[in-house]
Amino acid sequence: MNQEIVPIHRKETIQQDGMLFVRSEGILKTMIKAPLILAGLIFVSLVIPIQTSFSSTRTLNLVIYSDGSVHVSNQIDIDPLLPDYELELFGSSIDNFVAVGDTGFLLSDEIIENKATIDTFGSSSLKIDYDIHDLVSKEGRVWTFSINSTSDYTVLMPANTVIVGMSILPNNMELVNDQTIFDLKNGTSEINYIFGVPINSTPQESTIPNQLSFNYITAAIIGGAIVAGVMTAVLIIKKKQSKSLSSIIQTESIPKKQIQTKSFDTESIFVLRPEMREDDKGIIRFISENGGQAFESELRKKFLQPRTTMWRAVKRLERLGVIEIDKKDMQNLVKLKKIVEKEE
Repeated sequence: MNQEIVPIHRKETIQQDGMLFVRSEGILKTMIKAPLILAGLIFVSLVIPIQTSFSSTRTLNLVIYSDGSVHVSNQIDIDPLLPDYELELFGSSIDNFVAVGDTGFLLSDEIIENKATIDTFGSSSLKIDYDIHDLVSKEGRVWTFSINSTSDYTVLMPANTVIVGMSILPNNMELVNDQTIFDLKNGTSEINYIFGVPINSTPQESTIPNQLSFNYITAAIIGGAIVAGVMTAVLIIKKKQSKSLSSIIQTESIPKKQIQTKSFDTESIFVLRPEMREDDKGIIRFISENGGQAFESELRKKFLQPRTTMWRAVKRLERLGVIEIDKKDMQNLVKLKKIVEKEE
């Protein structure tokens, strides 16, 4: 018997009028999922840029040293999810860079020109300190501090300085221990200053008017004392001249280092260079006690300073015109200048 093949028609997909059926269950699932997916994409697109760009400067304090170098202390809030943080520095001549996380541990860093990359290790804030030599210049007696900062900051001026010009007005000014502190707004600013003259001549000038009131008797007494003093000085000079020949002969047996030590007056150098740092004064005293010269390696050993730090200190003193650097036996020999010119 021949079996009749009967075609099977899907009744749920075709209506009698030829229209196509669509399951409503799939449409409902799609309508529910689509808004959720779209909302998730929008959230991710908003959150990711915030995480990569979030950072804010909490405090920025600058201290200007008398030799023109500047210490920068910066506290920054950052995103703890970032593995590293890139900080733009105020220049490329950087010393003693230190980055500390909110846990108090030192963080590793890499400095390339004027950018520092810091490994955050989950820190939400960074405390950054470094010394920079690019913010202060000098022309004659006038020193100029210039900076372009993206945040507000404070500046502590060196002691015994006189402000001769400012490009912007400070938000606040305070005097602490003869040092001026300025609170300045963000942006470009410039401060011109000079170091004041040591206050030694003021009392002498103030006594000049009082000398006019002296009577003749007082003038005679003073004149007699002056004459007696001159005569005494002449006698002393003659005695010294008589001993000069014997002292010259004795100098041949005295070590050369001792003779040179007496010829250097470190205090006069400090008066001529009032802007010199205290640690640099210690270097000058050591060189003077060492006969007026010392190798740079001896200075590093004496003051326990690394090579780069001591080299920058020596170059600072050379710029101040109080030392000169010679090469001897492949080493840097630092020598005090016997004549230090007064700055104009």
